[in-house]
This record gives sequence, structure tokens and C-alpha cells, in this order.
Amino acid sequence: MSPKINETRPFLPVNIAVLTVSDTRDEASDKSGRTLVELIEATGHRVAAKRIVRDDQRDIVAALRGWIADPQIDVVISTGGTGVTGRDITPEAFQSVYEKEIDGFGELFRHLSYQKIGTSTIQSRATAGVAGGTYLFALPGSPGACRDGWEDIIKHQLDNRQRPCNLVELMPRLQEHLRRTP
Repeated sequence: MSPKINETRPFLPVNIAVLTVSDTRDEASDKSGRTLVELIEATGHRVAAKRIVRDDQRDIVAALRGWIADPQIDVVISTGGTGVTGRDITPEAFQSVYEKEIDGFGELFRHLSYQKIGTSTIQSRATAGVAGGTYLFALPGSPGACRDGWEDIIKHQLDNRQRPCNLVELMPRLQEHLRRTP
């Protein structure tokens, strides 16, 4: 199903932090992080922060918690560490900070990925959720997977003009449970 954009609404850019999870990448060799930055900026959103952390759950959680607490960050997108090897712990780190998991993201990512890479998609543990009013997306560590996740799913849900609904229009309501009075 192709996205439906309501062109009568103005585009609302969001602030996105990019996190690369890798023991071997640096800024010069971080192709996946660079791919995400380019895609985000080409769409009209703002890259508010970018960081590389080791495949260490404490480091990943610390980066996530810092950005979740930052009112200038609306979304975090990570690349790397979503596979099944011993060092791949990004999903566990993300799940430890989620208030709510967005199950459909991982399901849809793997469905779309299957059409491109076949059964190898079962090795992906791509995940998404929300915490502290911040959306969190964890993508595999290849530029192709980053491109697919962004182009096929995330960019549409981060476009407030997307119909019938999108994640941006829900942002003001993400923390309404904190405003409830007994």
C-alpha cells in the first residue's frame, strides 16, 4: 500500500539522534550512520545528534537515556547490533528502556526485508518502541537495511502529512499518562 500524503498540511520536521552500535566503526568507516544522516536530512528532518558506541548494553542504554531525557530529541534511530551473535545486544538495551514496544515495526521490517533478502531476514531483531515521549528505532547495521527501514517505514511515519495516521501527530500524547490526576 502506498502512503497517502495530505499536501494541504505543512511538513513538520522532527529532531532525530543517530546512534551507531559497533566495536569496529569510527566516523570515517560508519557507512550506515552516514546513510541515515543523509536520508534524514534529505527528507527535511534535523539530525540533532550523532554518536558511535560499543556493543555494550550499558553504553547503549546510557546513550538512549541521555537522548530520552533531552527535550530537543524526538526520535532515536540506531544501526547495528540487532543480529543473533554473542555481541548483538541492541534489542535488549532498547527493550530495557521502552515504556511501550511498537511490535508492528519489527514485524513490518522483516516482512519487507523478506521480499529483498529472503529467509535471511530471520536474523534481524529490528525493534522499535517509545520512552519518555521519544520514539526509538533499532535497525540492522548495513546501509541497505538502514535505507530500507527509513524509506519503507520510518520516513512515512515521521511525516505528519501521512494518512490515515502517523507517529508525529501522536507525539503530544505520548506522556499523557504522566498528567493524569487520581
